[in-house]
Amino acid sequence: MPDTANRDWGNQTPSEELVARVAEGDDYAFQILVNRHQTSVLNLIYRFMGDRSKSEDLAQETFLQAWRAAKSFQHKSKFTTWLYRICVNLCLNEIKSARRKKWLQFFQNAPGSRHPEAETQLDESPNPEDLLLARERSQQIANALQTLPENQRIALILKRYDGLSYEEISRVLGCSASAVESLLVRAKRTLQKKLEIFLKKSAGF
Repeated sequence: MPDTANRDWGNQTPSEELVARVAEGDDYAFQILVNRHQTSVLNLIYRFMGDRSKSEDLAQETFLQAWRAAKSFQHKSKFTTWLYRICVNLCLNEIKSARRKKWLQFFQNAPGSRHPEAETQLDESPNPEDLLLARERSQQIANALQTLPENQRIALILKRYDGLSYEEISRVLGCSASAVESLLVRAKRTLQKKLEIFLKKSAGF
């Protein structure tokens, strides 16, 4: 069990330095990296795949591959960019292998779930009608997100939920920043059209 000094060191050490220690076989450094980034990785996979059980399995595989590939990290980008690229590649491979089994699944808002959900922010004391409308809209957003092409979907998730810059997203996806901008424009346009249809239906038009 690491002592207090080691714990303080680990918590204050940049991830880029920790992965270098992982490459040297430092198990404690790897533990810190997992604890630090596991929630964001799980969120990313869950929003991308729309499947709770697969998200956990792929998150574990992401860190396993990061452990194996630690020596290949060259400090030319942020650790999170490198980690997300591993994560995205695993997701894309999973989609390709499961395509014949009809991999596309709609988002489900399970009551009491601790998993991340693409929910809209609600008022602290919403009335039942507002709550129902918000939940339905949340469902529509998630469903529409799942229908986007893979690159558009992941670009939008990385921008909207993880706050990555165009340049960081371009490194994750292996394309230019201008291509990322184009992906985001098309993704937002598609989502807007789908949500307009939903709002018209909700309004009774």
